[in-house]
Amino acid sequence: MEQPNPSIFPHAVILPMPAQGHMKPMLRLAELLCLAGLHVTFVNSDYIQARLLKSMDVAAFCSRLPGFRFESLSDGLPPEHPRAGRLANDLFFSTRSVTKPLFRELLISLGKESGSPPTCVIADGLMSFAVDAAEEVGIPIITFRTYNASCTWVYFHISKLIEEGEIPFQGDKDMDRQITCIPGLESLLRRRDLPGICRLEEIENPVMQYYLSETSAMTRASALIINTFEELEAPVISKLGSLFPKVYTIGPLHTFLKSHIKHSSSPSVSSNGSLWQQDRSCLAWLDSQPSKSVVYVSFGSLVSLTRDQMMEFWYGLVHSGKKFLWVIRPNSIEGEEGVGQTPVEELLEGTKERGFMVGWAPQEEVLGHPSIGGFITHSGWNSTLESLSAGVPVICWPQFSDQLVNSRCVSELWRIGLDMKDTCDRLTIEKMVRDLLEDKREEIIRSANEIARMARESVKEGGSSYCNLEKLINDIRLMCLTN
Repeated sequence: MEQPNPSIFPHAVILPMPAQGHMKPMLRLAELLCLAGLHVTFVNSDYIQARLLKSMDVAAFCSRLPGFRFESLSDGLPPEHPRAGRLANDLFFSTRSVTKPLFRELLISLGKESGSPPTCVIADGLMSFAVDAAEEVGIPIITFRTYNASCTWVYFHISKLIEEGEIPFQGDKDMDRQITCIPGLESLLRRRDLPGICRLEEIENPVMQYYLSETSAMTRASALIINTFEELEAPVISKLGSLFPKVYTIGPLHTFLKSHIKHSSSPSVSSNGSLWQQDRSCLAWLDSQPSKSVVYVSFGSLVSLTRDQMMEFWYGLVHSGKKFLWVIRPNSIEGEEGVGQTPVEELLEGTKERGFMVGWAPQEEVLGHPSIGGFITHSGWNSTLESLSAGVPVICWPQFSDQLVNSRCVSELWRIGLDMKDTCDRLTIEKMVRDLLEDKREEIIRSANEIARMARESVKEGGSSYCNLEKLINDIRLMCLTN
């Protein structure tokens, strides 16, 4: 076999969508590649990088990972833009117009470095301009879809859903109608479980067209990476193999990284990938609570609640009589509706007795804490994967994108929680919290424990994800021979 030039190192340029939920798993992959001896250039937006500098010691992180470096490019939006809630979609179009030429220039600049020109690009599946840039510069590209396999498969059938007349649909009419035209998922999905874009009223909507074009462009990549594991989604993963020459399922990445560091002689190098300062005081509060007695509540980094919705959750949590730890991050309340409402005394007193609120929490540590008995989540894939890896049952309150598919998988396919989509009232919340921690707990926890076991096994030496990551690393090294 031809031997690689010892002066040239395999070098992956990694480009996430500039949002925490996309950046976080791709940063973990970057760490694992560096720990395997590869060089990595991780390309954030200027906005994300500035926030990362405030929430972590970037210099110390890079110094412990030889071959790793950050670069940043403009995302095309002004610094004061919230990049969350209903305005998060603005990133789709600004990155296409502004970031694309900057990324191409970066690839050309990196290519002039004698010791480590780019071997490949690993780009978020929602950043298809990277496919164009990589092809123009002559660098192989791998796509990383930060959704699970099931949702990724659904997105590849949006055009078919349109042809079959399943979408668009108006309002909330016939939302429990079964969707039967997606192979392998015929008995799982209803209208209300389809990705959020399927609720758009017009096919010509720019956001719908964006997702259609991005998903189509993914198939031009040489391979697909998904943060999932074979044992969880094997049938759908095999179907994705009909669209891509190679599919690497290498999750759960956060569990993989923890396992690697635990068995390594080198010091911990992991980043939590958080853009907010974590309030660790909640861990001391959890230490004082009984086992499996607390429900953890967090709606991730992008979902925003109206004031009325917040009040419904607050009433439901207090009236459930259960202990709760609630993350209310900055900018998580829209504040347009119900702004005149103020918490009544019973809510304040109930929270004082049973609740604890923080702006942001160390979620993986929280979910792994013995006091946690359940998780109310927006059903983003990172949060879903972290909860199933920890064996924590969930109540799903999905709002957009892949969250609606994830919540259906949780409740009906994997049976590790309850789905509360399309409703937000205090009585339902109260009942579901009690069901999760009492009435339905035994049947749910049995499934949750089994899936958590499979997740742990997948990242151990010889496990499915362990082997797939080794294949990915070896394939990148082989690319270095032919570049």
